[in-house]
Amino acid sequence: MVPSTPGAGIVGRVARITTFHLPVIIVAGVLVMAALTRLQQMFNWQGEWLLKLTEGVSNFSAVFLGIFIEAAPYLLLGTLASGLVEVFFSPEEITRLLPRSRFLSIGFGGLLGLFFPVCECGSIPLARRLMRKGLPVPVGIAFLLAAPVINPIVIASTFAAFGNTPIFWLRFGLTLLIAIGVGLLFMFESDGNRVIRSLNVELSQSFHFHGEHDHDFGNSTSSVIQKLKKVTIIAADEFFEMGRFLVIGAFLAALMQTVVPQSWLLSLGQGPILSAVVLSLLAVLLSVCSTVDSFIALAFSGTFSSGAVLAFLVYGPMVDIKATLMYLRVFNRRTVGVLVILPWLLTIISSTVINLWMR
Repeated sequence: MVPSTPGAGIVGRVARITTFHLPVIIVAGVLVMAALTRLQQMFNWQGEWLLKLTEGVSNFSAVFLGIFIEAAPYLLLGTLASGLVEVFFSPEEITRLLPRSRFLSIGFGGLLGLFFPVCECGSIPLARRLMRKGLPVPVGIAFLLAAPVINPIVIASTFAAFGNTPIFWLRFGLTLLIAIGVGLLFMFESDGNRVIRSLNVELSQSFHFHGEHDHDFGNSTSSVIQKLKKVTIIAADEFFEMGRFLVIGAFLAALMQTVVPQSWLLSLGQGPILSAVVLSLLAVLLSVCSTVDSFIALAFSGTFSSGAVLAFLVYGPMVDIKATLMYLRVFNRRTVGVLVILPWLLTIISSTVINLWMR
């Protein structure tokens, strides 16, 4: 049972309700859609509203399940990696891995995704665990923003879609520069508590499957089997904690894709600046996993400029609807605002420069 606390917000309550009643909601929606379709066949109803309703419900269900099924395995990978870090690495070992220079350590954080092939859904719980274990906040934020793109799976999928082209190289270069730039900004924040949410608040709102033996997770005398069990317990706890926000994000993304006509958004994408703005916002709207977004961007390459396509490929993995809700689970609201707005501004500026340069 999830303990109710005065600090629990409306988003948390809605997330818990949605998570617990999700199967009922999906089954009810499918049954309603099937019943309306059957009634239309039986009575030969020709109402345009009925056709639109059944089509809308069908599209919403397909988009919602597509986003959720696509992202859930990577969220699981991220939580498993988080559990491994918690059990097998001490804060001292995490610190020793970093270069002594603060600037080099932030660059190292941007490249950590090469060793943790997870998308944005998996990098968020992993980054939170690393920062709890002693990873400096600027390094953790650089990893958080860069890892969804700077990882072997996304490198392979982007090469498969675009080949050895400027878009392939610019995607990774711009992502790394923006992630490091945002991480450098947080070097000037000396108090980590003003960036990351309080640990006590997080535990009071989580499912908290750990029980009474959390303090034993770092015990070197534990057997390997016991440690692996603790890894699975931590992974399960974080998967359900973050998974409810994934459900909310997938729900909102599917709703916006069903309600907002994409043709209306695409018709606005003219000019070096406006095209980058439209495709970056479309990336947030679609909330597609970074492992497959290259093939969607490839479909836009015939009608949009290279800078706009890069805005889609760079900003979407950093910030989308589901990732933003997960950010709220890790960071304070002011920090989330910076993580959403600053990368967007940097993406628009760099994409506009590329549009003007390539023109």
